[in-house]
Amino acid sequence: MLWNIEKGFLKDIVEQYPNPRPATTTVATVIRVLVKKQAIGFNTYGKVNEYYPLIKKSDYTKKFMKTLVKNFFNNSQQQFASFFAKESDLSLSELEELKAMIDQQISDKKK
Repeated sequence: MLWNIEKGFLKDIVEQYPNPRPATTTVATVIRVLVKKQAIGFNTYGKVNEYYPLIKKSDYTKKFMKTLVKNFFNNSQQQFASFFAKESDLSLSELEELKAMIDQQISDKKK
């Protein structure tokens, strides 16, 4: 949620969630953990902290996906792709777009 607003106070982050929103204390706990892991930074204004991400969403997504493939698909990107294509209920046009992207990657790697 913090990536959506780029920076914000605890109440701003909580407001990003759809109803029913998680408890403020729950979000505060998660923020505290992410600060400790150096994924989130903050500026202090009096007794209030304004938080901002220290990690780009794209970098986090790459790391998350690598961990997902490693832990659930025996480190096989092919198994992941197969599962995704079969289980994600993609429409024909979405499958065709995915195929076109894969064909483009194949073409690029041949160069």
